[in-house]
Amino acid sequence: MRRGRVRGYLGVLAAAILAAGVSSVDPASAQDVRIGLSAEPTSMDPHYHTLSPNIALHQHVFEQLIQTDAKQKLIPGLAESWKVLPDGITWELKLRQNVKWHDGAPFTADDVLFTFDRVPNVPNSPALFSYATKGKTLKKVDDHTLHITTGSPSPLLPNDLSAIFIISKKNGEGASTADYNSGKATIGTGPFKFVEFVPGDRFVFTRNNDYWGKKAAFDKVTFKPIKTGPARVAALLAGDVDVIEEVPTADIEKLRKEPKVALAQTPSNRSIFFVLDQFRPETPFAKAKDGAAIKNPFLDKRVRQAITKSINREAIVARVMEGAATPAAQWLPEGYFGIAPGLKPVAYDPEGAKKLLAEAGFPNGFKLTIHGPNGRYVNDVKIIEAIAQMLTRVGIETTIETLPPGPFFTRASTGANGSPEFSMALLGWSPSSGENSGSLKPQLMTFDRDKGWGTANRGRYSNPAFDALVDEALKTVDDGKRAELLAKATVMVVEDVAWIPLHYQINTWATKASLKMEARSDEATHVMSVTGKP
Repeated sequence: MRRGRVRGYLGVLAAAILAAGVSSVDPASAQDVRIGLSAEPTSMDPHYHTLSPNIALHQHVFEQLIQTDAKQKLIPGLAESWKVLPDGITWELKLRQNVKWHDGAPFTADDVLFTFDRVPNVPNSPALFSYATKGKTLKKVDDHTLHITTGSPSPLLPNDLSAIFIISKKNGEGASTADYNSGKATIGTGPFKFVEFVPGDRFVFTRNNDYWGKKAAFDKVTFKPIKTGPARVAALLAGDVDVIEEVPTADIEKLRKEPKVALAQTPSNRSIFFVLDQFRPETPFAKAKDGAAIKNPFLDKRVRQAITKSINREAIVARVMEGAATPAAQWLPEGYFGIAPGLKPVAYDPEGAKKLLAEAGFPNGFKLTIHGPNGRYVNDVKIIEAIAQMLTRVGIETTIETLPPGPFFTRASTGANGSPEFSMALLGWSPSSGENSGSLKPQLMTFDRDKGWGTANRGRYSNPAFDALVDEALKTVDDGKRAELLAKATVMVVEDVAWIPLHYQINTWATKASLKMEARSDEATHVMSVTGKP
């Protein structure tokens, strides 16, 4: 207890020193922290891929105009304030002054304009961030004032801005994704500076002692990809790392009793789900039982209904996830803005599934290969294996193929002549906006690069009536009316079985007992959320 009071006193003293204007951290207190990641980021280019491991890593080096806290509430970032002007379609942002890039150059509105020009034009991106930049015209008023105009009222513009990392015009002009991976262009304004990005081994940052905001507690951070859960736990217990993310569900209770370890948990808005190919007359991984070609079964709503009825979500949560999840009925759990209240997960009904397959012209079922990542989501391979068995029981003879996340997402997005390759694939999604539109727009609106719709729509589902509802919601300023429109749109696609929701994850981290971590609902692992001494 005395030690705790001393630590508390030192924390208050440190805050007082910072408040007095001391910007650097005492070298005597410098310390390093090592973090075991469950999934490997694919790039240091902050505009390359809307992938959660990438985004979480980038948040250490780069910053958004508007950021989110641990519960995804919008908070000031590089923009100190934002408001709608009287015309209803123009937003004024006041940019933070005295912010410097890691190379010492000043941050200005020119960097923001340059960023927005680059975002939709990143070559070979598996999933662009353009959904957050489309339809916005930027005008520099002065170095620290920016006007953003939209064609119609855009109440979610602040949410969109929270998805875009601002890059340095000076260092970004002519820079490729490879230049960000090498560090040549990786100059941010964030609390850490880039040191090295070694795929498959480590990603190293050092503290930015000139950071405009609260300084990080650690001098250096080394992220190490450790893709298997037991290996991450072993590394923590052996002292090889100080923090691990995605604690295996089988180890949560054991670690809870371990005196050398502390846990941090929070419910997640990450939905785990399947997408189905709904755009090709024939789909490559669905065949007749004898291997002959068949029409794409997923174009028939009855087949989609059969698949969702064949899945025992309660069993997945209880046995595969070992209680560290809740069954899903839609994109977000109860309590989030714009959901359809009262929706229940589809009930397990294998006999009903068989009946629907017969009605759809598949009385004997068909053969199917389902795909998924190996090591991206909690228990992803086990989930796929369990559901393959469930589908096989109702007559869909199912095999699986899992891939490392990088190749999987590339093939799932652009693997077949620039289009999604798979017939049925396991995916996960956590909307950065914390609002239902943050899932509906990128995941299910008709794929349209020019409009920024459906940028992560890997099943290419298309429903013009749904598109119109979401588009109207995105222009509706009144929160109550917007929530009603989003709920109505959600019911529409749930009834149409546009995708197959499975469950929402519960996020769990483990640290050395001497550390304390604030768990985030977006499952991002931030060094800025860790305090204490390794």
